Amino acid sequence: MTSQTTIDTTGSGGKAPATPSGATPGKGLRGHPWLTLITVAVGVMMVALDGTIVAIANPAIQKDLGATFAQVQWITNGYFLALAVSLITAGKLGDRFGHRQTFLIGVVGFAAASGAIGLSDSIALVVTFRVLQGLFGALLMPAALGLLRATFPAEKLNMAIGIWGMVIGASTAGGPILGGVLVEHVNWQSVFFINVPVGVLAVVLGVWILLDHRAENAPRSFDILGIALLSAAMFCLVWALIKAPEWGWGDGRTWAFIIASVVGFALFAFWETKVREPLIPLALFRSVPLSAGVVLMILMAIAFMGGLFFVTFYLQNVHGMSPIDAGLHLLPLTGMMIVGSPLAGAMITKVGPRIPLAGGMALTAIAMYGMSTLETDTGSGLMSLWFALLGLGLAPVMVGATEVIVGNAPMELSGVAGGLQQAAMQIGGSLGTAVLGAVMASKVDSDLADNWTKAGLPPLTPEQEHQASEAVQVGVPPVAPGTPDAIAAKITGVAHDTFISGMSAASLVAAGVAVVAVLVAFLTKRGENAGAGAGAAHI
Repeated sequence: MTSQTTIDTTGSGGKAPATPSGATPGKGLRGHPWLTLITVAVGVMMVALDGTIVAIANPAIQKDLGATFAQVQWITNGYFLALAVSLITAGKLGDRFGHRQTFLIGVVGFAAASGAIGLSDSIALVVTFRVLQGLFGALLMPAALGLLRATFPAEKLNMAIGIWGMVIGASTAGGPILGGVLVEHVNWQSVFFINVPVGVLAVVLGVWILLDHRAENAPRSFDILGIALLSAAMFCLVWALIKAPEWGWGDGRTWAFIIASVVGFALFAFWETKVREPLIPLALFRSVPLSAGVVLMILMAIAFMGGLFFVTFYLQNVHGMSPIDAGLHLLPLTGMMIVGSPLAGAMITKVGPRIPLAGGMALTAIAMYGMSTLETDTGSGLMSLWFALLGLGLAPVMVGATEVIVGNAPMELSGVAGGLQQAAMQIGGSLGTAVLGAVMASKVDSDLADNWTKAGLPPLTPEQEHQASEAVQVGVPPVAPGTPDAIAAKITGVAHDTFISGMSAASLVAAGVAVVAVLVAFLTKRGENAGAGAGAAHI
């Protein structure tokens, strides 16, 4: 296959229309690019915030509703599964029916499901409405990118995506802080109720501001079998990643779902070559920059989300911080993403994405290496340095990889491209948590027994050692009630030291993934289709 940046899927010679069908120049505020950005940012903020804010509420939900630990896990897993499986199909819906309508439906549904969760009196209802949240969130996210792509001209698109990425980064990192405040001072229901007024604001702004944009050659039919095959393949992959820590990577069930996923993707790819109007035209991936952007997004999410997963346990369980304090200690990461994302957008506009992307992943690799050196007594200053460097590295990657994916896709596939970008990030995050979690578990299993013996602690039975290992993997000392203080102190020291060795190994793997991503970044280039839908915009 040869590299190309303009993909002709319609027989029109690869030239996207200068002005989308149905889009007319905005009069007054309707269709104004920067107001469009503000509008979609409000909706995206709601979804991004919900991805992390709920984790703080889970213990309170478990206690209030009398749920088991496995049931509480489904509050997160149900949402993630629905979101990851539906993103690309949701993007196609936006391409078919218009991104404005899809965005508004997503916002209304997400806010309504959030309110329903707050009113739920059983864990079954909470999980059910969390799944609905994921489905409506999947409608909203690609549509937001599609609207930005259609509204902003090429020379402004990177800056818009930079601000969009800044909102996602700030909301994601700010979730634990806001969640801690709400759970501590109000109740767990307020974590979900807060989405209702935000959703109302997004709908009001959307009806008032957003202008519908559709490409002249937008899809007119649906690839039902393609949707079913892709959804099944994505479900099997994500399910395997979710269950691997519980089942084990050598378990037959884990590999059965992975194999089923591979077969599903293969059947999907075969079917896409036969259907008249495919869900994802495979010609899309003839664009080496677009394919590299998808791979880069996956690698970035593996390093970032997988590495950050253990940092929260490090701050709370090793340093003994409250959720709010832990969130505040991550402010350097959030702050650098907020500052760095718009700056990265401006830089990418001037010099192209290749150098900023490679530089961003190099900084990410350095930051992850620095995080591998953290100890039980590391001070806040040194932690803040590595967190800030990580945020500075991630900012250009969030912006640049998104622009590379969306900008290298034809206008009529902008929703699908947005779905690809979001799906890549979700799968990468799941891969990072699963793979780095396996590294952590392996290191803890190999070190715990020796460290336990060297500390002069009483020997453990195999069952006790297994239980202790599970606790240590999240930084919790396996101290039984009634244990003498001197023995408890020794157990705590062993647990924290062993956790640190596991986190260090996981961080080094994340740094290695980031180094690979540096090489992938050199395959990217500016999207030549980025300005295809901006003819209707007035800035």
